[in-house]
Amino acid sequence: MSEVIATYLVHDSSDNLEKKAEGIALGLTVGSWTNLPKLEQDQLKKHKGRVISVEQYEVDPRASDYFGKQVKKGIIKIGYPSANFSADLPAILTTTFGKLSLDGEVKLLDLEFSSEIKSTFPGPKFGIEGIREKLGVYNRPLVMSIFKGVIGRYIEYLKDQLREQALGGVNIIKDDEILFENTLTPFETRIIEGKQVLEDVYKETGHRALYAVNLSGRTFDLKEKARKAVELGADLLLFNVFAYGIDVLQSLAEDPQISIPIMAHPAVSGTLTPSEFYGFSNQLLLGKLLRYAGADLVLFPSPYGSVALEREQTLAIADELIKNDESLKPSFPVPSAGIHPGLVPLLINDFGKDSVINAGGGVHGHPDGAIGGGKAFQAAVDAVLSGKTLVEYAENSPELKKAIELWGYKEVQL
Repeated sequence: MSEVIATYLVHDSSDNLEKKAEGIALGLTVGSWTNLPKLEQDQLKKHKGRVISVEQYEVDPRASDYFGKQVKKGIIKIGYPSANFSADLPAILTTTFGKLSLDGEVKLLDLEFSSEIKSTFPGPKFGIEGIREKLGVYNRPLVMSIFKGVIGRYIEYLKDQLREQALGGVNIIKDDEILFENTLTPFETRIIEGKQVLEDVYKETGHRALYAVNLSGRTFDLKEKARKAVELGADLLLFNVFAYGIDVLQSLAEDPQISIPIMAHPAVSGTLTPSEFYGFSNQLLLGKLLRYAGADLVLFPSPYGSVALEREQTLAIADELIKNDESLKPSFPVPSAGIHPGLVPLLINDFGKDSVINAGGGVHGHPDGAIGGGKAFQAAVDAVLSGKTLVEYAENSPELKKAIELWGYKEVQL
């Protein structure tokens, strides 16, 4: 049977989670069942949601305190027949969590797609290997930096920042997600001028870096704007996917004329995921669905910074992005926020070599500027991959030494 299986975390004050599960299965499909005549039951059977499993646990004191009543925790799995919806995420999300999301006591943990439905998703065009091929960098994490403080500045300021970051040896430089279309640094100008800067650095040093330009504007203008970016030679697109919708990301990824990687930014996703009692799980929203919809790189909060997620959640996101799947390429996990060179041992230990180390202040705040910051990050990666501590490696890297003196460091305890 072709279907989508939804897994829910529920909190309920009754002792009958089976009844609640059946109510969800019916309420999001045929509406009612037992009172229907036999003929109608036969006609609607293929549309009826089915309860797959119900696991009920004891009273949860923390949840009871939050809801102001005694509640028990449960995990419910329900299958929704694909005959009920078209094979697109808006229809699937409305079916599995539409009005149910208003309940306030239900969290959507996961969606499992039958092979027929899964085949309708594009997945990443390039994925990890495709981006590595563009850079010629293998068997190590990539390092990415972010433009900072460029709002209200002229294009020359942005070009200078881009050049310094590239000279620091970072692999990818991305726009700040809040840098939109403007008269001082227009989208097309950023692409043309940025491409020239990076080409000049490549000729000078032999180091290749890629620039991710922020794709923004009205939703129905995005495709044409992205196609123009490709024509102008853009390397990657940065996309604030949750301000627009995951289906918009999928539409961009499926367009054969948009033949460059797409980097998904998590801005606005915090309205959907933070509660442990309702909303979406992070691993579903920032992991599985973004990979299925076509993101080649996915940013998400790291477990170390000021907007940190719990480590287990970040690892679950990364696992969804890189787990083996014959039908989908893996996406690069990009744990972000609060990253500095002293955290590189933790980052590589937690997220492995197939990840992107992303920093803003950790690059620009270096005493030697962005050049020193980029070099410090690459030295930290070299240290970990060579089996040395950061302190040991810093004896031959003044940039790394200055970084750990400024921000400190964390070594992995084996």
